[in-house]
Amino acid sequence: QVQLVESGGGLVQAGGSLRLSCAASGRGVSRYAMAWYRQAPGKQRELVAPINSGGNADSVKGRFAIFTDNAKNTMYLQMNNLKPEDTAIYYCNAKFKPCVECAEYNYWGQGTQVTVSS
Repeated sequence: QVQLVESGGGLVQAGGSLRLSCAASGRGVSRYAMAWYRQAPGKQRELVAPINSGGNADSVKGRFAIFTDNAKNTMYLQMNNLKPEDTAIYYCNAKFKPCVECAEYNYWGQGTQVTVSS
């Protein structure tokens, strides 16, 4: 079992910055692939920033950066030059598949609200 706790959301004006944190705990957490997702009202949840591939969503490239503090098992999402369209609930995700034939372990945090005013 893995637990994920997000923090750092809030209300910010357009052009501002926020840093989200995701504290991970539990057995074998270091083996999990981590990522940030977000879900805006009326829209599907979308991948924002995976931890490894550098394949951030086009909508956030050049503005969002993901990094980790392995000693603290914490992942961060630095968000700069925020836009009103970035308003969403941001979720931390952890996935691990022990083998090709194995089921995937998939955990979500509770989410943190980010609201960007124009």
